[in-house]
Amino acid sequence: MALPQKGRIESIDLLKGLVMVIMALDHTRDYFHNAAYLFDPNNPDMTTLPIFFTRWITNYCAPVFCFLAGLSAFFVGRRKNTKELSVFLLKRGLWLVFIELTIVNFAWYFDPLFRTPGLLVIWSLGISMLVLAVLVHLPYKVILGFSLVLIFGHNLLDPVKFEGSMLWSALHEAHVYPFGNGQLFYIDYPIIPWIAVMSLGYCFGNLYASEFDPMKRRKMLNVLGLSAVVLFVIIRGINLYGDLVPWKHYPTAVQTLMSFLATTKYPPSLSYLLMTLGPALLFLANSETLKSRVVTFFTTFGRVPFFYYILHLFLIHGLALVAAELTGFGWRSMILTDWVIFVPELKGFGFNLWVVYFVWMLVIVSLYPLCLKFDRYKLAHKEQWWLSYL
Repeated sequence: MALPQKGRIESIDLLKGLVMVIMALDHTRDYFHNAAYLFDPNNPDMTTLPIFFTRWITNYCAPVFCFLAGLSAFFVGRRKNTKELSVFLLKRGLWLVFIELTIVNFAWYFDPLFRTPGLLVIWSLGISMLVLAVLVHLPYKVILGFSLVLIFGHNLLDPVKFEGSMLWSALHEAHVYPFGNGQLFYIDYPIIPWIAVMSLGYCFGNLYASEFDPMKRRKMLNVLGLSAVVLFVIIRGINLYGDLVPWKHYPTAVQTLMSFLATTKYPPSLSYLLMTLGPALLFLANSETLKSRVVTFFTTFGRVPFFYYILHLFLIHGLALVAAELTGFGWRSMILTDWVIFVPELKGFGFNLWVVYFVWMLVIVSLYPLCLKFDRYKLAHKEQWWLSYL
């Protein structure tokens, strides 16, 4: 395996930081936007353009981060042999699944009884690492072929149904399972094709090998990124394959555009992945030489993504708890037994979109000093093995 370039690749940290910051906007909207409790922001019949794009831009977060996690795994491999890398991915994957079902679950609901467990994005990252731990033993071309076949072909599985099968839901069909006493179990992130997105990112690590010409890398990323965007427009336009929900014509061009862009995330369709990963590749191609205070700001979050992720969930939910108390809903209304926007008692709670953006910026500004301090601590204590799990 070719060795990656020495040192951190700033463009990767920058992109990772950007999607982490944008991700917080979506989670802030979930808890604070009054319309979130009333209708789907992707529904052209009810949404507005600002609400739609506030939700739409956050579609980039999960696939880009999953792809970059695979790329990071390639970089980890430069310090380890294949067996050591495989063991590392196994341990980290199991750790992420555990964190999803404990700390992350509590952060979403603040429910000490854990009455609404779920398999969300951190679970999908963990399982994808477990699969990648096996795939790294295979030749590069096999991993690449596996990734592309799964990404381009998994929508063939859309018509397949196994009613009541939690295993099938975990694989390819998002579903909510009710249990006794009003308890729910969410499976929002089936692992197909997330596992392929991560393994594809791992394959792209070869473009960052020390002997790989940067100009050639930029050209390849531009060509691949632009090709993905064009392919998205073609496949989505044909409207026969590539997404669980076809787009349709509406009375206005704006509504039709929103329908066209409202691709399926659960599980991520081919159209969804082309729409998000294509621009991500274009960004990587053209951001390697960027240097500024703004770049430094976002790369700070990109270097400590897990630390930031946990903190931002607790902070957003905590602020929502305070807001509920101050607006007459009571802080107990934010001790949740269902996903926040589906709680009937919270209809009527929330604020206008500009307040959502204000709270979002407050969250980011508040977390920056902590992330910066933790990043510096990691850099100063590279010998601490446990830091690689945070």
